[in-house]
Amino acid sequence: MSSLLIKNVKHLISCDAEDKVHDSVNIYCKDGLIVDISKDIHEADEVIDATDMLCFPGFINTHHHLYQIFTRNLPQTQNKELFDWLRINYEIWKNLNEDTVYFSSKAGMAELMKNGCTTVSDHHYVFPKDSGDLIGSQIAAADDLGIRSHFTRGSMDLSQKDGGLPPDSVVQTVDEILKDSAELVEKYHDSSFQAMHRLALAPCSPFSVSDTLLRESAKLARELGVRLHTHLAETKDEEDYTLENFGRRPLEYMEGLGWVGDDVWYAHGIHFNTEELQVLAATGTGVCHCPTSNLSLASGVARIPEMMELDIPVGLGVDGCAANNGMSLLEEIRVGYLMHRLNSPDNGVTGYDMLKLATIGGARVLGREEEIGSLEVGKCADIILLNVNRPDLVGAYYDPMSILGTVGIKGYVDYTIINGKVTVRDGRVVNLDEDKLIADANQEIREFLQIS
Repeated sequence: MSSLLIKNVKHLISCDAEDKVHDSVNIYCKDGLIVDISKDIHEADEVIDATDMLCFPGFINTHHHLYQIFTRNLPQTQNKELFDWLRINYEIWKNLNEDTVYFSSKAGMAELMKNGCTTVSDHHYVFPKDSGDLIGSQIAAADDLGIRSHFTRGSMDLSQKDGGLPPDSVVQTVDEILKDSAELVEKYHDSSFQAMHRLALAPCSPFSVSDTLLRESAKLARELGVRLHTHLAETKDEEDYTLENFGRRPLEYMEGLGWVGDDVWYAHGIHFNTEELQVLAATGTGVCHCPTSNLSLASGVARIPEMMELDIPVGLGVDGCAANNGMSLLEEIRVGYLMHRLNSPDNGVTGYDMLKLATIGGARVLGREEEIGSLEVGKCADIILLNVNRPDLVGAYYDPMSILGTVGIKGYVDYTIINGKVTVRDGRVVNLDEDKLIADANQEIREFLQIS
């Protein structure tokens, strides 16, 4: 297979357990793995001169809804809170098909990669009747781009007639969901070291699925050896819903259905109380923090400093781009840093803390900290390079560990390398005609939204 030498790196921020920073080093990669980090020179098929470049581990996006790229910035959904926002969007999302999912996934992942993302976890839970193999469409898009993926087979079985939010046309029976979930895992999930595709099971939320679906999904996931994911503790409305319908707060309800453990991660986790944080810590249950989305939907501020102090696995995510209106983990690092400086000035997270949430934190949430999330010999060669000779970094790069949080980056990264292969070069996606994708995606949006 191929080999890659990245030479003359100015500062390499490893995000390893010792928080090592290497100055003026070379990285040698072979067969998709990091083989050497030193001052040694190796012969390689490709050489990148990283003089004046900062080097970071690739970012890991632990929660997304890629299909939502086609409904971002719609006037009718702006300034809405979650439940009302969902009711409006479901009437549009019920028309999803393989083409909309393929093009939205491809455009979304291309944007993520240009901003340094090397692993994406997407939560797709809208499956209209006869819409085809939507997970397969996402995997095809990921393969076209060369990005590492953790797609989740989401699900809903409670429609409006059952007291849920979605229309009847996008919910399925428990039997249909479990059957399709098992088939998709068998077809697409790769549990091997260095895998490019993994799957998880992900019923949507406590207010859109039944207790039967949650319980049976947990059983099936553990039989199949895959992880579990859902939204939890995102809003006060959700908390009111579970108290009214089940007599329990959201986490207590989920815990009773088998939904805690080191194979489970929740999106958002804003409204956990102190006792619930202790449960997460004791069970190793993970949380994906989505700062920009939580601000946009006025959902609240997650207790991230306390979660970090308790050693709860915490990663970073952009959430759906119809809520966020963007897809950049660079932005999430910066927004998250500022959010917690404002909310917890005495014990807020540092810029470097936010970087670690986006890297090794995300790897831990996905159960892959032995493979990705830090730059170490033996790990996957998922790497970002960023040239410091740019106007927005003049005088700012003397603390390379914190720079992405404290200063932030206003443009794309220079290189994104995934599994030892260059996928973004000089801010452009390598395996893609970007202009054609933009034209194709915009045409699909017009058809999807029925815009002439």
